Amino acid sequence: MFTKEKTVKTENHIADIEEVFEILRVSHESRNVDALVQLYDENAVVFDLAPPLGRIGINKETIKAWFASWDGPILLEGRDIKINLEENLAFVSSLNRMQGSVSGESQDIWFRCTLCLRKNENGWKIVHDHTSVPFHMDGTAKAALDLQP
Repeated sequence: MFTKEKTVKTENHIADIEEVFEILRVSHESRNVDALVQLYDENAVVFDLAPPLGRIGINKETIKAWFASWDGPILLEGRDIKINLEENLAFVSSLNRMQGSVSGESQDIWFRCTLCLRKNENGWKIVHDHTSVPFHMDGTAKAALDLQP
């Protein structure tokens, strides 16, 4: 899982990074916009599931509206998590499951995620966020939302 031997310093960093992911999970479940936004660097590069293709930073009002579109908690589960750590920079890849309900319809999708975090005076912050789903390459270009690990 790790790219180098664990030391007390790397174990502390890994625990801090895992805490970021716990806050990410809980902020979705409780739909806590402020908790989610504080995880990101103000100049984070974000390529997420929703349009546009990319942006710089997290827009609090956009997140608030997206959270409000869900009927209740948004459940996140991470799997196959890999942490690559070097000093104050970490790359984390995972397969994530998102479940909940929107307008009375059950949602349950798996997606890919790669995050880059940088440690600064305020702790570990997400500086790059890339999430995606594969698409069928059969000419339909339809998102492959039925895949599971």
